[in-house]
Amino acid sequence: MTESTQPDTPDTDVIVVGAGFAGLYMVHSLRTRGFAVEGIEAAGNVGGTWYWNRYPGARCDVDSLDYQYAFSDSLQRGWSWTERYATQPEILRYLEYVADALDLRREFRFSTRVTAANFDADRLLWRVTTDDGTTRTARFCVLAVGCLSVTQVPDFPGLGDFTGAWYHTGNWPHEHVDFHGKRVGIIGTGSSGVQAIPLLAAQAEELWVFQRSPNFSVPARNATLPAEAVDAYKDRFLATRAEAIRSDFGNSTWRSLPSALAAPADERTREYESRWEFGGAGFMVTYSDLMIDKAANDTAADFIRGKIRAIVKDPTTAGLLSPTDHPIGAKRICVDTNYYATFNRPNVHLVDVRSQPIKCITANGVRTEATDYPLDCLVFATGFDAMTGPLTRIDIRGRNGRSLRDLWRDGPACYLGLMIADFPNLFTITGPGSPSVLSNMVISIEQHVDWITDCLQALRTRQARIIEADLDAQTEWMAHVQEAAAQTLFPEGNSWYVGANIPGKPRVFMPYTGGVRAYREKCDAVAASDYEGFRVS
Repeated sequence: MTESTQPDTPDTDVIVVGAGFAGLYMVHSLRTRGFAVEGIEAAGNVGGTWYWNRYPGARCDVDSLDYQYAFSDSLQRGWSWTERYATQPEILRYLEYVADALDLRREFRFSTRVTAANFDADRLLWRVTTDDGTTRTARFCVLAVGCLSVTQVPDFPGLGDFTGAWYHTGNWPHEHVDFHGKRVGIIGTGSSGVQAIPLLAAQAEELWVFQRSPNFSVPARNATLPAEAVDAYKDRFLATRAEAIRSDFGNSTWRSLPSALAAPADERTREYESRWEFGGAGFMVTYSDLMIDKAANDTAADFIRGKIRAIVKDPTTAGLLSPTDHPIGAKRICVDTNYYATFNRPNVHLVDVRSQPIKCITANGVRTEATDYPLDCLVFATGFDAMTGPLTRIDIRGRNGRSLRDLWRDGPACYLGLMIADFPNLFTITGPGSPSVLSNMVISIEQHVDWITDCLQALRTRQARIIEADLDAQTEWMAHVQEAAAQTLFPEGNSWYVGANIPGKPRVFMPYTGGVRAYREKCDAVAASDYEGFRVS
């Protein structure tokens, strides 16, 4: 691809940034409708987050049978999942299968990072610049960059002095990393840490877990999927997906009972026990009031804390692993395999970073305010600059050169998680203000891709060149997002949902808590009302 020599004529209709679940389907959907489209991807291949997150134990926490596209019945019939919760390698193979089946790779430039995107108001096009110095132009730009794609490494003094190897779970090496016989430290006990710690413990000579704050976790109960069960599911998959998009979280199998407080204590315990034994994050929808009533939430939290005390033999360690500073579910609940039991191993040691904060990284390990811990390897399971980070790390400028970074300095502003006022013809897939990370991501991605494709088709039909979010509609929507969150217990967690893991990031609840069904109905109504809340010209 060469730089355009005709500045008044765009190089293509649409540039799509990203080749994960969102980018692949976006490119396919646009191409099917006859749009000229170019994809750009920083990684060397398709996969998005599943290309980078290769750490030991990396799995999806959504049932694999539901974690797949529904836009093509032939695609889902041609693929068979092997486990209830698919591993990273299997999910990556699935996305490679999709890319091959639909011949999508030819539309992408790989190993190419977008550094800037600027709107040219005179020519009504976007100029997208990459790290190789190339600039391409398009009428529309779609950012399919994912919600969890910018890793967060804490700025510990001395990290550059560490003589051992260090890794981040969100940017893991492609080659095998062997921890046998090594003294390993891992910082962070969120979803990635909870998945990685049991496997690291099985290899390391000694494993030191530096816990900043404990998280609630439920067992996955992962298992091999019988081939006949997978085949039977294929016949009912589309009907199941139709149910899922009418649910709150994009899951057709989760069912809630009315109220934890209304249930007799013994009955409630039996229900929690049943969900615990079944496994998975569906535990959080056992009762419909768990995320809106603190007293109801306490019943579930107490149950999990009781399980931790029963599993972990050392009472002090069990106490440190038991969260008490946030409602269960206010931080993303973890789904694990033998996480709590791992702390019964003699080679695993828990370090409470709250009582003895990390002072620095030394040449030989980690130094807290109390002790030096000699280490050969260090693993950061410290998460991501979620939702906004993948967008703000690109120098995006809209009308009059307005910077998205500056606009979002006090928190994200986005209409429906789809478009941003003063940034015409720029779309975000699962952006702030949409259900995104509070849902089955594949369902939310497909809904956004379909909506954007239909929108561009409508613009082409009416020969319109510009669509942009109306500032008043955007302000009203973001106020609604915050009001919806305030009616729940979600904001009470000091979580990445509010940017709490990033120093200096404004504390704004970013995803939409109103549910997949209500959100989809809103988006459909907006489109049916001639794109109400958008300005089309």
